Amino acid sequence: MDGRDVVRAVQSVGVVGTAQGLRSVRAAWRRRRTDAWGLPRRTGERARVPGPVTGVEPGPGGGVVRFARSQLQVTVTGGGAVFWGWDGAGVQPSYAVPGAGPEPDPRAVLEPDTKGGWRVVSERVTVVVSRHGAVEVCTPGGVVLRRDLPPRWWAPESGGEARWVQRSEVAADARFFGLGGRASGPRLRDGAYRLWNTDPGGSFGPEDDPLSLTMPVQLVVADAGTHLVFHDNTWDGTVTLREGDEGAGSGHDRPGGCEVRMSGGPLRCWVVVGTPARVLGAWAALTGAPAVPPAWALGYQHARWGFGSAAEVRRVVAGYRERGLPLDAVHLDIDHFDGHRVFTVDRERFPDLPKLATELADDGVRLVSIVDPAVKADPGTDLYASGRGVDAFVRDRRGKEVRGEVWPGESVFPDFTSPLVRGWWGQQYEERLAQGFEGFWHDMNEPVSFTAFGDPTLPRSARHAVEGRGGDHREAHNVYGLCMAQAGYEGLRKLRPDVRPFLFSRSGWAGLQRYGGTWSGDVATGWPGLRASLSLVLGLGLCGVPYSGPDVGGFDGSPSPELYVRWLQLASYLPLFRTHSALRAGRREPWEFGPAALEHARVVLDERHRLQPYLVTLAHLAQATGAPYVRPLWWSAPEDRALRDCEDAFLLGDALLVAPVLEGGTDRRAVRLPRGRWYDAVSGAVHEGPGQVLLDAPLSRIPVLVRAGAVVPVRGADGSVELEAWAPARGRTGGGLVVRDAGDGWEQPEIERYATRWDGDAVVVERETDEGPVAVQDAVRVRGVAP
Repeated sequence: MDGRDVVRAVQSVGVVGTAQGLRSVRAAWRRRRTDAWGLPRRTGERARVPGPVTGVEPGPGGGVVRFARSQLQVTVTGGGAVFWGWDGAGVQPSYAVPGAGPEPDPRAVLEPDTKGGWRVVSERVTVVVSRHGAVEVCTPGGVVLRRDLPPRWWAPESGGEARWVQRSEVAADARFFGLGGRASGPRLRDGAYRLWNTDPGGSFGPEDDPLSLTMPVQLVVADAGTHLVFHDNTWDGTVTLREGDEGAGSGHDRPGGCEVRMSGGPLRCWVVVGTPARVLGAWAALTGAPAVPPAWALGYQHARWGFGSAAEVRRVVAGYRERGLPLDAVHLDIDHFDGHRVFTVDRERFPDLPKLATELADDGVRLVSIVDPAVKADPGTDLYASGRGVDAFVRDRRGKEVRGEVWPGESVFPDFTSPLVRGWWGQQYEERLAQGFEGFWHDMNEPVSFTAFGDPTLPRSARHAVEGRGGDHREAHNVYGLCMAQAGYEGLRKLRPDVRPFLFSRSGWAGLQRYGGTWSGDVATGWPGLRASLSLVLGLGLCGVPYSGPDVGGFDGSPSPELYVRWLQLASYLPLFRTHSALRAGRREPWEFGPAALEHARVVLDERHRLQPYLVTLAHLAQATGAPYVRPLWWSAPEDRALRDCEDAFLLGDALLVAPVLEGGTDRRAVRLPRGRWYDAVSGAVHEGPGQVLLDAPLSRIPVLVRAGAVVPVRGADGSVELEAWAPARGRTGGGLVVRDAGDGWEQPEIERYATRWDGDAVVVERETDEGPVAVQDAVRVRGVAP
């Protein structure tokens, strides 16, 4: 490294200052040296394919198909999910699938196929294995949804992990969704998508990839059917997608393509077929039901990097209260720590944090704390000493602690892939609870270590416990955030067993929903960032993580009043509704954008407050069914190609269609409608789908439509839950579910079912009971009926 390299390196991390930048340069060189001697050299590779089939061994749900140079286990589970693993790879060990996994389907049969291969036949799916190792997933009627070509491995001649590639074909009309949080979605176009959780090093836009929460989960939607495919492998990899082309006239279709390349680890995957609702339900059954946040976490939350003091927090909260604006939580960023050290408090600027928390709670406002994984490497601190006492920190191959540069300075990193370390870390939240915090926000947990070059994370040769199996950072990196979320969630359950934890995490992996949700990272301020916010939430929901939301206004800049209002309007219909901004960015309090923007914000916040019972219902339904709160327009009609290609509107549950304004200077917008009758939520105007309508979208509101016949729980003027029922079309009926949350504990709430129908010239709302339908009149407002 010469002088120019040093300058460039320091400039690349200049945001944290020159001294820290120089330390980051040294950390980068340490990481490079650690990898150089800590990873095995790939001196030569030998390619391998399965070869011809040599025999089979039937088993529960399917069996093992043996080839000349490999073997394939195929199992159809009782819920219809298909598992297959090459080279002896089984369901476990897995970070995504808890427990032993689902039971095999005893009715599934392994039998010879007509082309020399074998097939597993079950009620919901048929799996065909060719004589050379191709795998086809078919509907019971024989329509091929996915065809995986025979895989290929490259094993080092010196031994070690083999890298592999799996190429697949899907229908020519198929569309790809998922792969975790992708700012360029929700529909994933042709291109390569990396599977490596990465801090983009600042705010990001639609062109940036990868981001903090990647996962090898694809949802593929085609005329023939919908399927989800999950490659259960935590290593660094790349998914390359290519949409197909349909032949015109006598032309031939070109199928869509998917290529998965992994740098190591097992080749195993799961496939689930069916309607979108059935697929996401089976996915939740496989990887775990989404956690239900406490009811207050479905309200409006305000965060800022740079509150600076308890006095400033009080000033901001008073500003909301004096203006009559709803506020449910305030988030404290790293500036409330003592020297940026996690699980500490700066006593000068926050002299009595428990008192502040009590004051805010009296106003119905909770405190949420950021929690970073990096621990300052200072023997004089209790946390570092405690961690060393249980050997909690990641080490290199020589047994030395791996050190990096993070906000506190030189830091070490807990090894969350160890159950012992997760238990130790979970105990630390007792300090946060004692300070009065009610919720927790995990950040910097890809994990991040500031370095001047390349990947800002730990050395790939760093050693991890990996649940006692032993491994290195190549395998543990992508699940680091997931395991940290598990540590926090399980620790909070032990510390406060009667309260549902509230936790969301910047990074994670498949299965994160078991412990909480995520937010869409530090999205860039600007109209592209606004559009990316919706893409991320939709994509994460289709991967099984239903609770997420963006930084309202973007993270890094000062949005115009128009952009701020439009962002607020979009986010108010997303599960996590939170403003957040960087240290030097403009403030996000509504009154900072002028009187007109303040009044528009008041309407937005009041409507979110009114709809909170509906969000509570969707949270419980997500846990019960796996259905995300925020759904693409094609959710109930995946065969509708026009809806499949619509990316600028969404469904909130079954009842609401939300069409945000994603471009500046817009006061009207086209909205694509699914089949059925839809009412304008404000004017009551009627629109019939399927089709496209042009709707007014003044700065004061965005188009929100309600499905005819829907029953929506809302908060009444006195704070109680009321029902807003919308008239069904003549000759039809409607209905809806209502879940009345019994509190923030573990009591199972009752699910109420309601139906709407016409009785002469009146709309009747009935509650379904064991004794039959009972008419409901109290606390019901019927809309959509002409006066």
